[in-house]
Formats: sequence, C-alpha cells, structure tokens
Amino acid sequence: MKRIGIIGVGEIGRAIVEGVCGGEEPAPQVLLSPRGAATAAELAGRYENVEVCAGNQEVVDRSDVVIIAVRGQDRHEALAGLTVDDGKIVVNVMSGVGNEDLRRTLATGAPLVRAIPLPAIRERRSVTVTCPSHPVVDGLFEQLGGALPVADEGAFNVFSALTGTLTTHYSYLAALTEWAAGHGIDAADADGYVRSLFQGVGRALSDRTRTLGRLAADHETPKGNNERIRTTWFTPANSEALGQALDGLLADLDKGQR
Repeated sequence: MKRIGIIGVGEIGRAIVEGVCGGEEPAPQVLLSPRGAATAAELAGRYENVEVCAGNQEVVDRSDVVIIAVRGQDRHEALAGLTVDDGKIVVNVMSGVGNEDLRRTLATGAPLVRAIPLPAIRERRSVTVTCPSHPVVDGLFEQLGGALPVADEGAFNVFSALTGTLTTHYSYLAALTEWAAGHGIDAADADGYVRSLFQGVGRALSDRTRTLGRLAADHETPKGNNERIRTTWFTPANSEALGQALDGLLADLDKGQR
C-alpha cells in the first residue's frame, strides 16, 4: 500500500494521518480531500508525505486505499459524482452507514470494508473493528493498535453500539468533578484528581490475565467505599436501563442496514 486517500479530514481523519505518519517505518503517501481545509493544510505542513488534493475525485484517482470519513448525513453531497474504480479498496468509517448503502452511492464494485477507528489510533494504541476482514485494511489498522475483524454487519453494529458509550464515560467523569467542586474543592484540583484516578484505571485494563469482573472485585473491599457506591448507585435497575439504551441503539443501527 503506497498511497492512502482520506475524504473528510475531521477528528478521525486527523487521527488516522497522525497514526500513519507517527511510526518508525516509512509512511505511505497520504492524500487528503479539501474538506476540513484548515486541518488538511495543517497536516500537509507538518508531514512531508501528506498532500491536499484539489478535490475528492483526485483523492480517489491517486490512492490505492480510500478512507471515507465524512459524517454520514453529508455523504450524498460529499460523494456525489465520484467514480471509484473497482481496483480500489474503500474503507467506510461513517457511523450508521452500511456497506450496501455506500455501494449504491458510489456505484462501484470495489471491495468495501467498514471500520470503527477511534481517536487513540493517533498514538497507535486502539483496536479497530473491521467488517469484512480484508488483508490490506486489517494490516493498516494492525499498525495503528490492532484490528478486530468481525464476520458480519450485525456483529459490527454491536461493537458500534459499545463505541456509543464513550462520551457517556467522559460525562460521568465530568459529573464527579462537578460534585467535588460543589463541596468546596477547587475545580482544577478536582479535575486533575479525577483524571489521575481514572488514568490509573485505564492502565489496569491492560492486564488481560484478569476479567473485567475480577478487576472490579480486586479493587473493592467488602463493605468498603467502592462496594457502597457500586451497590447503591449502579443497581440492577441502573444496569438494565443501560442495556435497554444499548438495545435501542443497536436496533436503529441494524435498521440502517436494511
């Protein structure tokens, strides 16, 4: 793979570029669409192998692998009139847009692969779910933290629903910070402590010898503070509500494949 094209240079497009260009091995040429012009120009100025093209068709024509990273609701406008040769490989990172939907939009016989890259791929430490498995695409994401190929879009949508909980986690941490500030703690001190506390949790997650349930138990003292919050706040009803929210999201994602 000598040339990667990216149509849509938002947060995920930027993270892909930074991950691809941040390794020790020689980076491929990266061709960017003019969408997100300021970000594209900044990346081209930072990396010698990154270039901003005049338009989306030029990105497609000059690339071996084309990554489509526009917002799903913008896809018809962004991709209108594009001609994609069957010899290209297209990576679809648009949330909620199935491969058959994208194939109809592009009217191409090129292989299409869905993927869920997360911002942490810029640091090469995030696993990316792909569907279907493709050696070139899986190889790309292996370099950026790992690839997890799944067999069908039903399974892919389960992982997509899990990804939808990410900002809820950040909001939970923000709520903890606000609670502490409401009890007289300096907001900056509360923010710094909560970040430090959960960065430690993140490091513990790298221990694959223990299940998540085991990690929870190992961090909890019987009748201690952690057990008290878990049993009084994260109750079975709370857990069921989370499951219902995920079920609703999954149903909508599945509906988008039909």
